[in-house]
Amino acid sequence: LGFLSFYRSQFFFRTLVLLSDMGEPGPAAAATCCAETSNVKSDESQRTYEEEMKYVERLTPTSWRIKKGCVPNMKVEGRFYVNPTLEKLMFEELQQHSGSRGVGGFLPAIKQIANVAALPGIVGQSIGLPDVHSGYGFAIGNMAAFDMDDPDAVVSPGGVGFDINCGVRLVRTNLDEADVAPIKEQLAQSLFDHIPVGVGSKGVIPMKAQDLEEALEMGMDWSLREGYAWAEDKEHCEEYGRMLQADPTKVSARAKKRGLPQLGTLGAGNHYCEIQVVDEIYDEAAANKMGVNRVGQVVVMIHSGSRGLGHQVATDALVAMEKAMKRDGIQVNDRQLACAKISSEEGQNYLAAMAAAANYAWVNRSSMTFLVRQAFAKAFQTTPDELDMHVIYDVSHNIAKIERHMVDGKMKDLLVHRKGATRAFPPHHPLIPVDYQLTGQPVLIGGTMGTCSYVLTGTDKGMRETFGSTCHGAGRAWSRAKSRRTLDYQEVLGKLKDQGISIRVASPKLVMEEAPESYKDVIQVVETCHVAGISKKVLKLRPIAVIKG
Repeated sequence: LGFLSFYRSQFFFRTLVLLSDMGEPGPAAAATCCAETSNVKSDESQRTYEEEMKYVERLTPTSWRIKKGCVPNMKVEGRFYVNPTLEKLMFEELQQHSGSRGVGGFLPAIKQIANVAALPGIVGQSIGLPDVHSGYGFAIGNMAAFDMDDPDAVVSPGGVGFDINCGVRLVRTNLDEADVAPIKEQLAQSLFDHIPVGVGSKGVIPMKAQDLEEALEMGMDWSLREGYAWAEDKEHCEEYGRMLQADPTKVSARAKKRGLPQLGTLGAGNHYCEIQVVDEIYDEAAANKMGVNRVGQVVVMIHSGSRGLGHQVATDALVAMEKAMKRDGIQVNDRQLACAKISSEEGQNYLAAMAAAANYAWVNRSSMTFLVRQAFAKAFQTTPDELDMHVIYDVSHNIAKIERHMVDGKMKDLLVHRKGATRAFPPHHPLIPVDYQLTGQPVLIGGTMGTCSYVLTGTDKGMRETFGSTCHGAGRAWSRAKSRRTLDYQEVLGKLKDQGISIRVASPKLVMEEAPESYKDVIQVVETCHVAGISKKVLKLRPIAVIKG
């Protein structure tokens, strides 16, 4: 029986590997591979929708609380931020789950937020941001903090995600839309030619095994040493582009094999490189600090992560942690919340490997920034420096980090898990660059293909309520399978053309999964964060060219 159990878990995690370039595993895959979703017995899956709603209460026009008792063993309450438009999607998801009696697919986001609230060592609340939707273990858009001084506190790969340090980088230029318009198609093609895209794409940055080891340890310091980054790029990057606790020896040979050929590649799924123009400025002082001073100014947004290497790190950790949970008697409501005590060997190994994967992702985005600068310089027959192609900021939205926060009037060291959530520190915080001390940390919110993106800043209220966290994007409304069944890729491409957006895609049929209809309205998501006060609007950006896998 022990052999069969081990074999089944190995089959499950190896199946997930096949989904590495598509982000989170789909509900069908997760349901098939892991039919036993809980190791805690309860009758809450038999509740009606009306009974479930007794555990949910509106706090403000933009926030709700999830009461203890929604799921077994909740240590803290849950909270999620949605406005009246977005709350319909949340409750429809819960209603469908109640009608199915818990059979099939991921749990609804409300249940996942509640299950995270039952994990050992959690403090404050389990928080869902406005773009929250069902994911593997944690909901995507769910953040939670765990007390480093609690010997039972855990770290969970499901609270980071499979694409470790998936994140967004924004590069400014001194160009206007009118400068780009005459050569927009050529520029889009040049970016597509320079940046390898698509599932299984291979990089053009020369990389040997020893280079990879150094990149995993050094992060953006490797990029700077090799000439792929500017010194000032590091200053405008979360963690300055390097997590010091990274240990490449904790990254498996298989993960390194997958990562070696992929450095400097975009990947597929929701990853993209977009040429955007400033559409609206809400906070001129903050925008000026970012080097943005007018509507129509051109910027470039890059959204990508740690590719197959990060996915393998997560997969390896889940296998190890499933064994650690049995050894240490850790009980969770959902087996997808596989975890280990932070202080355990498995917990420390994962954090060291995760940090190395995060460093890989920063090197990856730095390499693509180098390629973007080269493409623009070639198109305009000048240098990137003359085009003022400086990094405004680089944020991660799939990561776990040790941070200091106030909890019940005491300053504590916490392991903050942000999955589909962005760090949003307020003005005067010591961990943000000198340039942004008066404005707060820039927060980059990528829209969906063909819709607007935003730049926000962190706030003191967000620091108090959400451990300095806010949304990361639009958040899916439809599953990828539903998008493929419902939409026609030629119609999606036609709509983008009608909007005047140039597009280059490696896999045209995958664009259905990333069509605006597949996602929540990013305007509603950002407005909810702004009204709730957990982050503040600075810029709205409109795409004019999109490069996708």
